[in-house]
Order: sequence, then C-alpha cells, then structure tokens
Amino acid sequence: MLTLFAVVGAVSGALVLGAVWGLYGTFRARVEGVVVAIAGGALLLSLVLDLVQPAIEKSSMITALLGVLAGAGIFAVVDYWIDEKWGSQGGGGMLAAVTLDGIPENLALGVALIGAGAHEAAALAGSILISNLPEAASGARSMREEQAFSKGHILAIWARTAAILSLAALLGNTLFAALNQDLLAFTSCVAAGAVAASLTTEIMPKAHEQARHWAGFATAVGLLLALVLHSLGGG
Repeated sequence: MLTLFAVVGAVSGALVLGAVWGLYGTFRARVEGVVVAIAGGALLLSLVLDLVQPAIEKSSMITALLGVLAGAGIFAVVDYWIDEKWGSQGGGGMLAAVTLDGIPENLALGVALIGAGAHEAAALAGSILISNLPEAASGARSMREEQAFSKGHILAIWARTAAILSLAALLGNTLFAALNQDLLAFTSCVAAGAVAASLTTEIMPKAHEQARHWAGFATAVGLLLALVLHSLGGG
C-alpha cells in the first residue's frame, strides 16, 4: 500500500508542479514540445508492454482487441464532446482533456500495481509523470492568458484535478483487485485504448506543432526511456 501511495503521489503531484511551471516559469515552446514528444514515446511503449501484452498473456488476444477498441472509441466520443463544448485550444479544454486522459491512465496505473512492486510499474508511472508536467504547464498558462482566474485559483483547480486522478488510481487498485483475469485484462486494455487515442489527438499534434522536426527524435528518446525503465522493472 505504501508503494501505491508513493507512486500515485509522484504521478499526480506532477500536475501541480506542471501548473506551477506554467504559471510562474518561463520556457520556450520548442522545449515544451520536446518534453511532450518524449512523454508520447514513453506512453506508446508503456501501454503496449505494461497493459496490452500482460493482458494477452493472462487472458486472450480477443480480450485485448475488444478492450483497446472500446477504450479508443470511448475516448473519441468524449474528446469530440470536449472540443464542441470548450474548444481544443482553451485552458478549460486542456484541463478537461488532461482529466479525460488522466482517468484511464491512472486507473491503468492502479491496476498495474495490483500484486506488483514499484519497479514493475516504473515504466508506466514514469511515462505518465513525464506527460503530466508539460500538459499541466500548457493548460495553466492558457488559463492565465485568458485571465479567467487568478494564479492562486488556477493552481487550486489543478490541485483538485490531481486529487481526482489520484482517486482514480486508488480505485483502480482496490475495486479491480477482485476481478477475474479476463475482466482485469479487458479493463487494462480499455485504459490502453484510451491512452493510445489521446496520443494521436492530444499529445503528438502538440509535440509536432511546438518542437517541429525535433518531435520525431524526442519521441524515439521517450520510447527508449520507457524501454529502459521497463527492463529495470524486470519486464
């Protein structure tokens, strides 16, 4: 349980640190784009090695396929609604997108930690942490530029978001622990499908827009980083 709280606290705390970075820090857009691309590459490998592949081994290929398709479909529908409601560029839309991305990510993190030590979930946790920092920084900065809230209010909003995502990880770890192997595998793949969809619609386009020709290289760096973390976890 201590491992669970430590990992979840680090991952969700990255949202608060990212918000502080966006509100009070100064950085070039290209640097932010490189960080986002690294996060995208890390998430890409992590969702395959830490969510989909274990699901196939514990259940079946059909279970994995259905789960991934369900997660991607759910994300696509909700993401479309967010774009229609808030617009894709505003701070409110970014906050909603981070929350939408973060819920399946943190549910998956909680599921991955069932019966596992910190090292075995290191790749997934590290990838989510890396992605949370620039996403929160960009969203907080956009909200500040819109002058809708004070800096203190914006920081409080992101702190509450971090708390919600922490709860998602805790629920994923406790509620899904009683599921049989097939349902647990399906749940993991639903989360993987949602994260995969978010890579295409939210993370990679932003990385290319800001980092331009360095985005591809940074994505490869992120993929290798996740591979190293996964190997350290004994994967």
